[in-house]
Amino acid sequence: MTVTDHPPRLTAPAPRGACPFSPPPEYEQAREEAPVTRVTLWDGSQCWLITRHEDVRAVLGDPRFSAEATRPGYPFLTPARKKLSSGEASFIRMDDPDHARLRRMLTADFMVKKIDAMRPEIQRLTDDLLDRMTASGSAADLVTEFALPLPSLVICRLLGVPYEDHDYFQERSRVLLHNASTETEILAASDELREYLIALAKAKEHTPDDGIISRLTARGELSVSEAASMGLLLLIAGHETTANMTALSVLALLREPDQWTRLQEDPSLVKGAVEELLRYLTIVHNGVTRAATEDVTVGGRTIRAGEGVICTLNTANRDADVFPSGENLDVARDARRHVAFGFGVHQCLGQPLARVELQIALETIIRRLPELRLDVPFEDIRFRGDMAVYGVYALPVAW
Repeated sequence: MTVTDHPPRLTAPAPRGACPFSPPPEYEQAREEAPVTRVTLWDGSQCWLITRHEDVRAVLGDPRFSAEATRPGYPFLTPARKKLSSGEASFIRMDDPDHARLRRMLTADFMVKKIDAMRPEIQRLTDDLLDRMTASGSAADLVTEFALPLPSLVICRLLGVPYEDHDYFQERSRVLLHNASTETEILAASDELREYLIALAKAKEHTPDDGIISRLTARGELSVSEAASMGLLLLIAGHETTANMTALSVLALLREPDQWTRLQEDPSLVKGAVEELLRYLTIVHNGVTRAATEDVTVGGRTIRAGEGVICTLNTANRDADVFPSGENLDVARDARRHVAFGFGVHQCLGQPLARVELQIALETIIRRLPELRLDVPFEDIRFRGDMAVYGVYALPVAW
């Protein structure tokens, strides 16, 4: 079922405006004028756009909105996303009780206490990468030399995936996340990654280790294919999101020298600054999709069973009712109510790890490279507006 009133004026995804850090201007206008409104998707179907902080949390916290992509009315932002949903579903595309059952198998691996215990190792990896980067000269691409290798190394160690295979899974991850990937490319990349992880899981049946994939396989509750599917989700999410968030955070701080200086002068602000950067940048920039399974009233509008919704996290994170002057970056702001990791039972499982990696990465860069600067004009930076995870393709810097 689709919404059937007069055709909406908005489309999804919408084009960004002049500021690459800000949500699409049309979405921000919608938040102020019609926070629950209709949009048209690429295939001509319609769904609801949810733009206000209060309403986004209401939808994502309501079990009447399903995460299952097979539900009637579920909205797909691109043809590739629709095609990808036809394969074996990961637990983030399941509702309870299946979602809760599978998620519980991973909860202990991402508990705050366990991730905090990893801080010395993450710090060592951070320093090693910066040592190599700075030893090779006075300029580098921060993405390829630091922002991408750091989370890749960490998630490989957690999962038990050989880091020497990083080119293989990073290339295929990019295909899966690119909005312009064809159906053929999507299926090939998905199949190749899944086959790679199935082979790895089978190998760990005979030579187990302390990685997540090995332990999932050893539980006896999952097939090798199911264990590989969970590993695939963690592998892609574990390096793409934090890598892009790290590079984009550095760029945002370089564009705001006063904020960079505040962190230099008071490193105790870094922990809170990470929350503010997560809010300000919101790299899940095209929104979170759901489908209503019952009639639900949100923001004074009735969303019918079988209608889809898109919750735009970036507009919610700029909502002035929650974050006054939210269009500005303020590293001293209390931004803990942001929804950059989503909300409700499906909020990001790996957020404790992402926070620690970002805290260590930013504190170390600011301390060790106080004179860091862009090595190209800001206008020459290529942003990843065509990817499911926002960021920059490269970040040339000098020091």
